[in-house]
Parts: sequence; structure tokens; C-alpha cells
Amino acid sequence: MLLTIDIGNTHIVLGVMQGLEVISSFRMTTQVSRTSDEYGIMIIQMISSKGIAVDDIEDVIVCSVVPNVMFSLKNSIIRYLNKKPYIVGEGLKVGIAIRTDSPKSVGADRIVNSVAAYNIYGGPCMAIDFGTSTTYDITNANGEFIGGLITAGISISADVIGKRAAQLPYIEIKKPRSILDCKNTVSSMQAGLVYGYIGQVEYIIKQVKQELAVDEFMVVSTGGLGRIITDETDLIDVHDKYLTQKGLKLIYDRSKKGDKHERIGRDYI
Repeated sequence: MLLTIDIGNTHIVLGVMQGLEVISSFRMTTQVSRTSDEYGIMIIQMISSKGIAVDDIEDVIVCSVVPNVMFSLKNSIIRYLNKKPYIVGEGLKVGIAIRTDSPKSVGADRIVNSVAAYNIYGGPCMAIDFGTSTTYDITNANGEFIGGLITAGISISADVIGKRAAQLPYIEIKKPRSILDCKNTVSSMQAGLVYGYIGQVEYIIKQVKQELAVDEFMVVSTGGLGRIITDETDLIDVHDKYLTQKGLKLIYDRSKKGDKHERIGRDYI
């Protein structure tokens, strides 16, 4: 079995995988202050709680957008799982070319999502990850990552309006029954937030398709709040809860087969 670890700004998501199937998935808050012992014990407890033996974990692969967590987390894997983890961005082949001005600056999670979307669903495609921020990552028909957009996540938008407007409360993110069902402050905020975000997503998808000038274009969503938006638009083709975990598995398989050292530049990663 393979343990995949996706370190985001808000949560760390762990997946135990057999092939492209996620056997179990776990989530913990991202905390820079945790020690390697804390991370190690928590990971072992989470795996064991599902009846999975730690010895059954053959390898570990990690992608991270939080550099300050990596020292403790890497050491926890080495000490408690007795594995040297594969790290996306540290010489691993990913299988797609990065056509951006600065390939090394592209978030590891964005590359992983693009690998999964292209290899599983085909290209050209766009992977939309509804996380702390929302990322829209575009891969063309030739398997080349050509860039994308980054916007404030829906939860950030909800937090900011609660913090910056004195008379507005913090709200649960949910869609009202109707866009006109705004009879109080909370439902008015919920309608504005959710329907406004749906509008943003749909406009970006339409604009990308128009500028790419393609007839066939696959749009795949993922992320904790992705289902709320995906269910309300016909422009997203599929919601894949485990898109990042699947991308990590694909990169791991490629890295195991070939040379892990590959040129970094405009043409390769």
C-alpha cells in the first residue's frame, strides 16, 4: 500500500492507496508547531484506527505548499514509518511539461492535480481545487501545463466578510433554496457567497474554453468545498474527491519506473 500526504495551508490530507483506489483517508489540521514525534504518533494512530498495519505501508509520497511543516513531517515518516518519503518537487518525474515563466514556483498540489486530471480524464482539461484558495489549472491536449488562475477560496471569502463588516456575522457555507430566499442577513450572505462563487467559476471556465478555442474540454473539480459548487453548474464535468491522492499515486508509479533526476526548466519538470 502507498501512503499519500497532501499538505495544504489549512489541512493535511492522508490517503492509503491500493492502485488508484483510496482505501482510507484521514485529515488533520496543518500546524507548523507540531514536532516530528507528534506527527509520527498521529499518523500511526490514524492508520491503525482503520485496521491497517503500519508494516503494510510500502512507500510514502508527499506534496506540500507549506515549507515550514516539511522538516518535522519528513522526520516523522523516517522515524515512525521507517520510510524515506518521495517529495514532489525534489527531482520526481511528473509526466507533464510545465510551460510557465517559473516552473519551480508552481505549487506542488497544482501540478499533482493536473497530472491526475490529464491522465485519468484526458486533455485538454482544467483541474479546479476548492481549498483555502481556489486554483484553476489548465493542461492542453499535448499534456503541457500552461498555467492557471488563483482566487480566494470560498471559506476565505466568508471569513473576510465576517471580520471586516461590523454588523455581519460569521456564517455556515450553504446554498439557500432560492437566490430570492434572502429574508434575513444570514440567508442574504449565504446567497451572495454561494451564487456569486458559482458565477465566478462559470465565467472563468467559459473564458478559458473561449481562449483555448477547443470544442472538447474536460473540467474536473476537487477539494473540501468543491461539491457545493459542482452540484450547481453544468460546466464542471466531474467532481473527484481524491484527485490529488490519485495524482500522487501516478507520480509515484512513474518515479519508481524511471530516473528520478530530470532537468528543470521551461520544458521539463
